[in-house]
Amino acid sequence: MRLDIPQEQPRRREGDISSPETGNTRAPERRVPENPIHHHLHSRDEHTADTRRGRQLSEARRPEPAQDIPHGRRRPVASTDPRRPARAAGNVVGLELRLEEKQLLREAGRFRVVRTADLRESLYNGKTRPLENDLKYLRDKGLIETQQVNLRRDGRRRTIERVEVVTLTKDGRSLLIKDGGLPKDQKVYAGLVKPREVEHDSQIYRAYQKEAERIERNGGTNLRVRLDFEIKADVQKDIYAARKAAPTREMAEIKEEVAARHELPFVNEKIQIPDARIDYDLPRDPTNDIDQGSRTGHQDIEVLTAAYHVGHLRSKAQAGFRNYASSADRSSLTAKIEDDSHLMENILDL
Repeated sequence: MRLDIPQEQPRRREGDISSPETGNTRAPERRVPENPIHHHLHSRDEHTADTRRGRQLSEARRPEPAQDIPHGRRRPVASTDPRRPARAAGNVVGLELRLEEKQLLREAGRFRVVRTADLRESLYNGKTRPLENDLKYLRDKGLIETQQVNLRRDGRRRTIERVEVVTLTKDGRSLLIKDGGLPKDQKVYAGLVKPREVEHDSQIYRAYQKEAERIERNGGTNLRVRLDFEIKADVQKDIYAARKAAPTREMAEIKEEVAARHELPFVNEKIQIPDARIDYDLPRDPTNDIDQGSRTGHQDIEVLTAAYHVGHLRSKAQAGFRNYASSADRSSLTAKIEDDSHLMENILDL
């Protein structure tokens, strides 16, 4: 008896694609082993691409470099000091400043050059830190310039003494004219005109402070300052006009007439021009009912230094100016005019 035992179909091994139904027989594919050199080159290319992609992302996140923006277009930076008020953003013209900063600009502009030590006493009650903060802020905004200058040597100084002075920049002058609240007809200046005379010119502000206190104590208000630059320009203009109108007139006669017109002393056939003239308004006389109009006055001041010769000192004394001199200069002046000791009585201490 025969038994039919079912036979199991042979299993197809991996790589064998032949099919018993189709009878299509193909040789199995051979797998090529991986080349280690190709693998290293491919890995290096992928690393380079990843590095380049990361660098591009980091550069995209990197902030743009700060541009060198001109002073006039710089934006104000918020102060970290809680005591300083916030400042309005905008250009330099229209920039919001603190009261002391406005006063600092006003004094530097009216007198062209001022010592920081004098500003500390007159505006900051002798406090150094607030003054230094304001000077730094105004310098950063391009409104002022500060520099150190050497004082003259004399017999009393063993070493060269240096002082710091402040001047306005052109941007500072523009801002002051626009928003400084200056009196009418008050001129302001920027930069140094006579660097060699900085020591002398920087003392005019100190003399003004002493005279202004006396004038205001006597009722004077609305003080304005006219420096010798402006006074000389007006005098020369009138002299030129008078000579052009009458070429045959004597020069001494013309000068005397112009001096009287500007209320300036005429000494030894020369018009004496002060370092500064303080114009001010006088109080009304309550006992006089007649319309008094605008009542004004002026005071001329002069700063004497050791560089003045004897003839110059005599002319200034005869002119009737309020003459001032520092303690260092007084010793030199005393030696020059020891024969005219009465001249020293008219020289006031700075």
